[in-house]
Amino acid sequence: MAAVEATAEPLPAAAPVKKDRRVLRAVLRWTAATVVFATVGTAAAYGITEMRRTDVPGLATASDGRWDYPEIQSPPLPSGSPRAFAEANSANVHYADLRKLLLPVPKGAKADKDLRGTDGWLAKADFLDAYASKDDRGHLGGLLTDYALRHIAARGWTTPDGTHTRIYLLRFDSAAIVDELQQDELTSWDSPNFALRGAADVHSDESFPQTTQVENVPHYAYAEAKPYGAEQVRQAYLVAGDTLALVVQSRKGGARTVPFQQTVVLQSQLLG
Repeated sequence: MAAVEATAEPLPAAAPVKKDRRVLRAVLRWTAATVVFATVGTAAAYGITEMRRTDVPGLATASDGRWDYPEIQSPPLPSGSPRAFAEANSANVHYADLRKLLLPVPKGAKADKDLRGTDGWLAKADFLDAYASKDDRGHLGGLLTDYALRHIAARGWTTPDGTHTRIYLLRFDSAAIVDELQQDELTSWDSPNFALRGAADVHSDESFPQTTQVENVPHYAYAEAKPYGAEQVRQAYLVAGDTLALVVQSRKGGARTVPFQQTVVLQSQLLG
């Protein structure tokens, strides 16, 4: 299981123009220190690592709220294929099966059958249904077509405390396409450009520690502001080479910070 801690960096007092703000934010996230992880398994050189509970001050007790995920390892690559961020892979393509790059369901959680799709591939319309506005769904659907979306893989679950998690992985042809889509279309300085269902007033998640930034996989995390409705929504876009990920968690009474941060970090590790 991964753990997270520390304090989030403050937002700037004054915001420059939209494009510059995105660049500044990207620089801050890319230069943040990477969290220290302990190795999980030794079967493969590309195995995913996770953080031990005692590695992080303040998160050393069994009741810190983290979920119990199964052992997580990267899926095998086709023979001769490089990892996404290897020097030989200039387009940062994930050659592994996208469906196997999804974070597994934590122990005790109930899987969401609606996100399984057909043979593990989710239809674009089902992904767009996560967004609140019909106009936004139409606009974003057009963008996904324009940017030549290849596949969507998704997984979801609900834990006993009522937290509903959804993870979407969208694969494109190259990292350059994903970078452009995220920077020019998906996110602004303090909020995403397309509102999810049930999350009308969403802002940058200041509780997310910069020290959890995973190398090569910048994340853009947001939380629904009070007063929210029946549920609070947290969400994060992850930019991982040719793959864009969206992690969403919602819970009645408030979506908890620790499992959200843990899920984002582990999914980033799996894509990194």
